[in-house]
Amino acid sequence: MSTENNAPVVNNFIRSIIDEDLAAGRRSSVVTRFPPEPNGFAHIGHAKAICINFGLAEDYNGQCNLRMDDTNPEKESDEFVEAFKQDISWLGFKWNGEVRYASDYFDRLYGYAVELIQAGKAYVDDLSAEEMRQYRGNLTEPGKNSPYRDRSPEENLDLFTRMKNGEFADGSKTLRLKIDMASGNINLRDPAIYRIRRVHHHRTGDKWCIYPMYDYTHCISDAIEGITHSLCSLEFEDHRPLYDWVLDNISIGHHPQQIEFSRLELLYALTSKRKLQALVNDGFVTGWDDPRMPTIAGMRRRGYSPAGIKLFAQRIGVSKSENIIDMAILEGAVRETLENDSPRVMAVVNPLKVMLTNYDAAVTASRSAPFHPHHPEFGERDVPIAREIWIERDDFAETPPPKWQRLTAGGEVRLRYSYVIKCDEVVKDADGEIVELKCSIDHDTLGKNPEGRKVKGVIHWVSAEHAIQADVRWYDRLFTEQRPDAVRGEDGEYVDFRQFLSQESLKLVPAYVEASVLQAEPETRFQFERLGYFVTDRYEHRQGDKAVFNRTVGLKDSWK
Repeated sequence: MSTENNAPVVNNFIRSIIDEDLAAGRRSSVVTRFPPEPNGFAHIGHAKAICINFGLAEDYNGQCNLRMDDTNPEKESDEFVEAFKQDISWLGFKWNGEVRYASDYFDRLYGYAVELIQAGKAYVDDLSAEEMRQYRGNLTEPGKNSPYRDRSPEENLDLFTRMKNGEFADGSKTLRLKIDMASGNINLRDPAIYRIRRVHHHRTGDKWCIYPMYDYTHCISDAIEGITHSLCSLEFEDHRPLYDWVLDNISIGHHPQQIEFSRLELLYALTSKRKLQALVNDGFVTGWDDPRMPTIAGMRRRGYSPAGIKLFAQRIGVSKSENIIDMAILEGAVRETLENDSPRVMAVVNPLKVMLTNYDAAVTASRSAPFHPHHPEFGERDVPIAREIWIERDDFAETPPPKWQRLTAGGEVRLRYSYVIKCDEVVKDADGEIVELKCSIDHDTLGKNPEGRKVKGVIHWVSAEHAIQADVRWYDRLFTEQRPDAVRGEDGEYVDFRQFLSQESLKLVPAYVEASVLQAEPETRFQFERLGYFVTDRYEHRQGDKAVFNRTVGLKDSWK
């Protein structure tokens, strides 16, 4: 895969195959493709496949096509097509030429089917779906031939033409390949390659009432496009003999090599579009781009960076072994890339009011502070101080625990980028709750240490007069179980994954933030000092008017 920041290329078994193919002259270039079905948004598993396919093409100065596998019109839409295009572009990849579609090849696919029929290698079957399952056999028993298997090529061609012309009911007939019903590989037991389905197609409209199946369409589409290495997840390994059989038995001049790698399973998340669609449909999330969703659009809105997702894909590697990855690996990669690129500001999300009793506008000074300690080019901002400030409620303890280095009654602490203050009085309400602290400023400590004593603690704060109030969406993991769709109940059946949705996955937190963030554009990432990484919301943050932040990830892994 392509790597960022001149990181060394990590070898893997796919690279070894490509290197051998190029060295032996079996291939003169590298052409890959990313072929999603547009029936949902791209998720983190797609992100891995995107990085592999596009990254390898980049590394070998080759090309990568983007092709929509739109052979199942009941679930596909232009909305999902556009979402895939946006996600891939946002990740920083460019596909070769125009977006391609399997539906671009429907006429040619039909022609190859006619060719197979004429060669006696395909037949029209009248068995129902249930009867086909009964005839197919299982892993220990061979299948048996359909009673319609021996129809003549002429009869099959007539029936297939009439299927195309809409003379038969949906599901009443299929076109099947004639391979081997006794094969140890069930995928070779006369697989269906066309079915009758009267459904409006998002691109071809009502032109077709028969649609080709994935296994038949995919290999021919690869061959038409001149793909050299057809990279797919390991679940298709048993389908490779069928991939090769189809290309070996039609008059097409190119034969790509299918190579399988392990699919990604991310703990505390789902990578099934069907189950993600259920979360959307049932209202458990606000949409496919909800920041709690493991979709690329969701991760983007949460504040993940393209560099972080690419670094994650690089770290988990490419192999054929099981690829179950902890969410902490993804969050760690994101955190690492944000640390260097995010300007720092101060924010308070659980405010406690502090009255600076000896504040004097003529004496008490403000300072400027850098937006990043290692990037002077990011510039500086003023950090104003006023008589009233907000600090984090968690940064004060009336009875401090051992080794406490923040504020306590009678104790001192430094305000970040400002003075040392001392807590002189704790004000409580009638219920005994702390509502205010009265503190005094040591005016001799701006930019220097106090004389004669050490003050170890430093806390963040904002001026009540100058800070803006922002809406912060405090996001956390969507599920309480590591593998929410793999939990079995006492009866041995899988438990509905929706039972493991976390009630803590979203908290709405009013916060006070430095005023400079109000001028930030949507999708601007910040580090709130000592709190974590946050991003101005892609849609609801209004520059200069309303600050809306999404919590991206904490400063450290809190799930260890």
